[in-house]
Amino acid sequence: MRKPNQSLWNSCHRRVWATAWLIAFLLVLPVSAAAIAPVYSTLLGGAIRGYDPVAYFTESKPVEGKKAFSHKWKGATWYFASERNRDLFRADPEKYAPRYGGYCAYAVSRGYTASIVPEAWKIVDGKLYLNFSKGVQQTWEQDIPGNIKLADKNWPSLLKGK
Repeated sequence: MRKPNQSLWNSCHRRVWATAWLIAFLLVLPVSAAAIAPVYSTLLGGAIRGYDPVAYFTESKPVEGKKAFSHKWKGATWYFASERNRDLFRADPEKYAPRYGGYCAYAVSRGYTASIVPEAWKIVDGKLYLNFSKGVQQTWEQDIPGNIKLADKNWPSLLKGK
């Protein structure tokens, strides 16, 4: 029985790990170095992970949208739980769309962007804010007015790319 070439094995093993670490590093880099899409959207899930932005206001909870009730706005596809919700959004998207394009409100307050989970949300002064996680949301909630003020200041430069 022939033994595998240990040197070749070690070399391949190191390359695989180096590539994995590089990919992981690139995935966590803040996006603030380049202009970002104006709406947080996943490749298959649409804007805000396919959740209905109107439902946060009308049902006080995250509700998955349906492909049958979709609408294109700001370069993203938005999904809604009902025709009524889609029509409400069409009539006044700025009223229902989450602030900062649906990116994590806390991350934007710190000068970068991050994804969101639909369950980490809050409506403040009639505006919807989403966050990366429930834990991040708790941090954001420790100073909502201050974090909103910082995010409002940072958001335009994130859209342009610094």
